[in-house]
Amino acid sequence: MRLLRLSTYLSLSLLALVLIIYRLQSEPITPDWSTPVELHIYPVNADQRLETAEYLASLTHDSFADIEAFFAKCASVYNVSLVHPIRVRLMPVVDQLPPRVPVEPSIVQSMFWGLRMRLWVSANDQFDVDENTIRVFMNYYAPSSSGGNQHSLGLQKGRIGLVNGFAGSHLQGVNNVVAVHEALHTLGALDRYDSETAEPLWPDGYADPYKEPLFPQHRAEIMGGRIQIIPGYAVLPPSLSFAHMGDLTAREIGWLNRPRDL
Repeated sequence: MRLLRLSTYLSLSLLALVLIIYRLQSEPITPDWSTPVELHIYPVNADQRLETAEYLASLTHDSFADIEAFFAKCASVYNVSLVHPIRVRLMPVVDQLPPRVPVEPSIVQSMFWGLRMRLWVSANDQFDVDENTIRVFMNYYAPSSSGGNQHSLGLQKGRIGLVNGFAGSHLQGVNNVVAVHEALHTLGALDRYDSETAEPLWPDGYADPYKEPLFPQHRAEIMGGRIQIIPGYAVLPPSLSFAHMGDLTAREIGWLNRPRDL
């Protein structure tokens, strides 16, 4: 009986700890946009291949210039005073691999992974950051690998993103789309796609929800994630040139001004 009570006590203590972690992870953080938010990109050689390492060595700031351009374009639509609300910095390659994301995790597993991820970031980021900094760690895999198709994540608490992508210049545009999607998660934006089908949800997950005819869509709402070509078939945008930020996403990240007509 005493062992049973001890077991119950430990279970309740664990639950209390989990709830505390959940509370900390769920705390909303929204910048005031009085100064640009810095987006630090940390490349990671996720498959430890030589060809991946060679690609990471070839990356420059220009490899991510379309991220700054995307946010600048969207900022002008929503009357944000900053010409460049996001500034990208390419950081040194990270040698240590991040914690593996659990497959179909429970809420508890997700919370503990988030805690482990933040501890890993603290151990592998030697640069001073503040609450106006987003850190996105990009796991690069060789194009022949399926690793780049793994689910990417963005944590609002701590403003940390983990992106899985491919080490190839012809795929860097797609990598940057995913990086922006996860960076927006860290700023408070929510997904706008069906978790079962990965298809965007109408209307807010569509870039042009009232287009006639509705299909095919020609661009993706960034949190919808995909371009809906026909019902049942949607594709990833090849670059941020084919992406758009909708009103609801803009509101969630603190761009509250009424948008001008597009």
